[in-house]
Amino acid sequence: MLNKKSVDDINVKGLKVLVRCDFNVPMVDGKITDENRLVAALPTIKKLIADGGKIILCSHMGKPKGEPKPELSLAPVAARLSELLGQEVKFAADATVVGENAKAAVEAMKDGEVVLLENTRYRKEETKNGEEFSKELASLCDVFVNDAFGTAHRAHCSNVGVTEYVDTAAVGYLMQKEIDFLGNAVNNPERPFVAILGGSKVSSKISVIENLLEKVDTLIIGGGMAYTFAKALGGNVGNSLLEEDYCEYALNMLKKAEEKGVKLLLPKDNVIADDFSNDANTKIVATGEIPEGWEGLDIGPETAKLYAETVKTAKTVVWNGPMGCFEMPNFAAGTEAVAKALAETDAVTIIGGGDSAAAVNQLGYGDKMTHISTGGGASLEFLEGKELPGVAAANDK
Repeated sequence: MLNKKSVDDINVKGLKVLVRCDFNVPMVDGKITDENRLVAALPTIKKLIADGGKIILCSHMGKPKGEPKPELSLAPVAARLSELLGQEVKFAADATVVGENAKAAVEAMKDGEVVLLENTRYRKEETKNGEEFSKELASLCDVFVNDAFGTAHRAHCSNVGVTEYVDTAAVGYLMQKEIDFLGNAVNNPERPFVAILGGSKVSSKISVIENLLEKVDTLIIGGGMAYTFAKALGGNVGNSLLEEDYCEYALNMLKKAEEKGVKLLLPKDNVIADDFSNDANTKIVATGEIPEGWEGLDIGPETAKLYAETVKTAKTVVWNGPMGCFEMPNFAAGTEAVAKALAETDAVTIIGGGDSAAAVNQLGYGDKMTHISTGGGASLEFLEGKELPGVAAANDK
């Protein structure tokens, strides 16, 4: 069990708190086009304001690669956060992040006030976890709070290095939720525990499959990687996505599942098309019977029914990766069937970030899930059973 000190375990009254947030929001012409991440950060910020702390926010945005790029400035974030919080968020515009503006702003702070630093990746040391920048960040604060799960799998100055130079390093509400659900539910699930893995490639999910085979009662495979399994079992996959060099690996996984008494479910049928486009001609065929010139783009109706029924008996479900090319409406039925089944179950339902999170939200089932992870790579590494540097760096309770 991961038991980290959280914002509920500390009182920051009168203290300067550096909070690492994930404000890496999409911007077009200086306008924020999706503010989910800003809204998600509010509970932690409000709690620290209510405590009477002096709140110094920091985040990266995009990949400025160690130089100030005006289009990647966090100035618009400060403006929008001020509106969302109903109080001024003062922006410290320093190309060096911790510069004269930041120092002066922090010096002048009263309890309950909020300052936002410039994009941490304006400094090239940030992604190298350089000591100097870590010390500069730490020099601004008494306490550090990490609430940015999306970068937890990277050891950078603003989430790991800084913790070496502060007395207290805690996690915020968003991080806490990720640890509770993704970290602890996977390691200590209420059973039956079902994992659904989709997405295009077996190669990118190897470690996840291996880790989950040790823990689940049932493992469901869908998406592009299912064709590698179908081919390994001697089937024809036409022009479908295929990783020839992972066929043997797929057979080993089937064997391992059998040895462990884990049910490993593969598609029974597929929706296939004669072209990779929504307007292509389509038909439904049994798995392994895809003719030349055709490619599988979704699980078929039989499979969708089987997967939905399997989910109904579960107590914990983790889902990572769509069942087909859900971006095209004609190949979204499989992913939708799984999302709907998860929405209707009483089980704890955990969506492991990335494309599955996008699919669940896009299809309108987001509010029916117990937890939708905010990380992409970080969620995958958590599901692989890896220790995440950003989580490990926080103090234990």
